[in-house]
Amino acid sequence: MGVSRIFSYGGKTVWLLITGFIVAAILSVMLLTKTAELRYQRDVNRMVYNDNLGVLNEVKSKLGMTGDSLKALLNETAGEATNQPYIVVSMADHRLWYKQGKDVLFEAPVATGSGKELVGGSAGQWRFETPRGRLTVKGKDEDPAWVPPDWHYVEQAHKKGLGIVRLDQGERISTGDGVLTTQNGEVVKRYNNGSTVSLGGGVEGKEIVANGNIVIPPYGTTARRYMGVLGTRRLELGDGYGIHGTDHPESIGQSVSHGCVRMRNEDIERLYPMVAVGTPVYIY
Repeated sequence: MGVSRIFSYGGKTVWLLITGFIVAAILSVMLLTKTAELRYQRDVNRMVYNDNLGVLNEVKSKLGMTGDSLKALLNETAGEATNQPYIVVSMADHRLWYKQGKDVLFEAPVATGSGKELVGGSAGQWRFETPRGRLTVKGKDEDPAWVPPDWHYVEQAHKKGLGIVRLDQGERISTGDGVLTTQNGEVVKRYNNGSTVSLGGGVEGKEIVANGNIVIPPYGTTARRYMGVLGTRRLELGDGYGIHGTDHPESIGQSVSHGCVRMRNEDIERLYPMVAVGTPVYIY
């Protein structure tokens, strides 16, 4: 019997069956989607409750998710059980939330790691990424000083087409008209006529240059302390990372930092007094 004869003899019944099949298929897809969403929300809650960000990454990969989903985390209920305030940072959304229970106590835009790589030859190799996972506020600083790692000097040398030379405590670098050396915790220039001049504290973009090389000052000297770069407040997260202010407010909302979470100075000044040492910080 041909298909046309089937429709002619039992048309209404056949059409009802086909329509029912299509509706059932649509409902099945909707049910599966809803089930996946509920499972994802459940596991996000579990991640917060158990301090396990690996669960979140596992679930996101199973569901084929490529972007962050802050709604689930912001609506979670596990935090209500402990009622402990915590910080959430989304690198995809460039946003920070300070939350307790269901209440968002504070939120603001942020800048995060650029993900770029810097190769410094024998000096080393670095990738500027914000660490993902569960961190903790380990300390708090007002008017913090930045002590730049070696990569800062390598980066500046690349920008200016200069080389790199390291100055260790007590050593000297000849400059033709004198020498660079250290004295009483400072990098100084001792001229051939016997006079000595302190080269002062570090200033971003105005590093010490000698013989076509940017000088990497010793740790513990004023030349390796930069004021203002980290803004007016810092929440220390360990391993050199932190949530802090900035002297480049135009960078907020972008992936441009060397790994820290940057905030506008006015925002970190509002957040700073709210956050206690020991507060959990979830970054993803």
